[in-house]
Amino acid sequence: MRDLEPSEAFVAETTSTPPRAAPALSSEALLDALKMILMGTSLVEVLTSITRLIEAHSEGMLCSIFLVQPDGVHMRYAAAANLPEEYRTATDGTEIGPGRGPCSMAAYRREPVFVADFLSDLDWLHFRDKPLSAGLLSGWSNPIIGHDGQVLGTFGMYFREVRNPSQAEIQLIAYASHVVGIAIERDRSSAALNKAFEEIRKSEGQLRQIVDAIPQTVVVLGAKGSVVYVNQTVLDYTGLPREEVMESDFRERVFHPDDLETLRETRRNGFSSRASWENEVRVRGKDGGYRWFLIRYNPLFDDRGDLIRWCAAGTDIHDRKREEQKLREENLALREEISRPSPDEEIVGSSVPLRRVLSQIGKVAPTDSTVLILGETGTGKELIASTIHQRSKRSARPFIRVNCAAIPPSLVASELFGHEKGAFTGALQRRLGRFEAADGGTIFLDEIGDLSSETQVALLRVLQEREFERVGSNEPTSIDVRVLAATNRDLEAAVAAGTFREDLFYRLNVFPIRIPALRERKDDIPLLVEYLVERNSKKAGKRFRHIKKDTLELFQDYDWPGNIRELQNVVERAVILSENETFSVDEAWLQRKVLQPSTPISPRRGTLAAMEKEFAEREKQIIESALEASGGRVSGENGAAERLGVPPQTLDSKIASLGIEKHKLKNARLGKKL
Repeated sequence: MRDLEPSEAFVAETTSTPPRAAPALSSEALLDALKMILMGTSLVEVLTSITRLIEAHSEGMLCSIFLVQPDGVHMRYAAAANLPEEYRTATDGTEIGPGRGPCSMAAYRREPVFVADFLSDLDWLHFRDKPLSAGLLSGWSNPIIGHDGQVLGTFGMYFREVRNPSQAEIQLIAYASHVVGIAIERDRSSAALNKAFEEIRKSEGQLRQIVDAIPQTVVVLGAKGSVVYVNQTVLDYTGLPREEVMESDFRERVFHPDDLETLRETRRNGFSSRASWENEVRVRGKDGGYRWFLIRYNPLFDDRGDLIRWCAAGTDIHDRKREEQKLREENLALREEISRPSPDEEIVGSSVPLRRVLSQIGKVAPTDSTVLILGETGTGKELIASTIHQRSKRSARPFIRVNCAAIPPSLVASELFGHEKGAFTGALQRRLGRFEAADGGTIFLDEIGDLSSETQVALLRVLQEREFERVGSNEPTSIDVRVLAATNRDLEAAVAAGTFREDLFYRLNVFPIRIPALRERKDDIPLLVEYLVERNSKKAGKRFRHIKKDTLELFQDYDWPGNIRELQNVVERAVILSENETFSVDEAWLQRKVLQPSTPISPRRGTLAAMEKEFAEREKQIIESALEASGGRVSGENGAAERLGVPPQTLDSKIASLGIEKHKLKNARLGKKL
């Protein structure tokens, strides 16, 4: 078999059937898992439930959870209910390191490992017998890393088929690992606390020393809830002297006013019982700021079984609460991306202009540089942005799309940067914006030329300082996001007109990529038509054996002002209307649109070449007059395109083909004014 040329290989790769996407982990399922953790369910039960929850989201998926042992070298299974017994037996107790399986490698590298085919992947030559003998053909693993940076274990996914992970499945395994990490750390924290209280019971004299050494806030209460003792951590956090903390109004002074009513009801019910209970509340620190704490109340009984004390241990969960909110936002964004239709799924073609674009993508994708994607409507700018993200080092993180033109101007800032509770009417709770949802990943700002001047200033700050402020907040939020922007507007003309900031333009224009119009890559049209006919015929339940040569010529002769989007619509319509196995199109749909002059042209005697030359000169005069009247502007209100009644992209093409110099016409108008 001959080796494929690079362009042919790219076409072959991008036109293959994409892997099945795994559904996103729903926020309700995520909350159910977190509730099990907070209710004190045993770690084994929690982890087993999480694996079954994830397995239910993809047919044929088998999940496992490894935990790193105290020696820091070996790993043992904590949950793997449906994993084949022979594979579990062969890998349980494995050492951390390369070549010992995806999970061992993920823990060793501290990064995800994806093996699409154990049989063909030479990196797993000495390991593959173990999964293959159990009928497992592919395996993926993600490290579980705690807040202190230690590897706690790994979350594994296995399939009985060759599988490459989709973007949604990469997100799914990352989410699952995050939830498992919370469960493990929660279990270990509770174990440490229980051990501390056993020591308290053994020696009352060591109570103060031990409790003060605990990094959690600890408050010892009487049977009715009065404060008996607080540890040093409480004093250090609140900045209050011990005597003030012991006063009856202590809670009103340190707890957030919005949480007090719920807190009173929770305390009333909790103190009337004899069982452990807990609540989440915001506590004011000595700096005046509030942080979220999870406070767990444990009853203490005497030898006769009478309740004599309550011990309230508070754990700072502020960062976790922020992560949970961020997970919900990312999950919502991910579900939006999965559910939204995507007509442009592959890049198809091998023409010189397209190969030039693909070369640019290959060079800029691995970097973190800002990319400005330029092109007419319908050329596939969003597809190019998605391809850049998929080939970048951020591919495992979110790719958030924002259509700036589709958001009402009054809501753009809130949509991009989020808002605080009460920032405006209807803001009933704090909401993370698209930039925070894209943290660590990529944000694609489509139709960037439609942003208001105020939002342009905020966006400039993000690009310069990598931070922003939510609506209603004065606190800056740092962000790590790669920005990709796209527009079909002439931004340089917008800068000259004063509608787009020059400094923002230069920040965005780090690496411009111009997407060629379909009329500039006509060599790709036959391949695109064949691809679109095949895709749409499958949807319509039809089969076409032939595409007429004159049909392809008709497609190539047309200018396609709507570019690939118009081509898709025409092909889909033709597939629906074609009644036999030969694909054909109505010629009336593809009538060439010729720029008509405002006054009729009387034909003169002479050769056809002379007549064409005269027509071109007349056409040039008409366009130059319109450009001079509009100050050299093509698009926009009172632009030359609007004056002539033609699409801006069509007029741009005519200007280029006729050799018209726009800047001279703009200067000519200025000269007349002076």
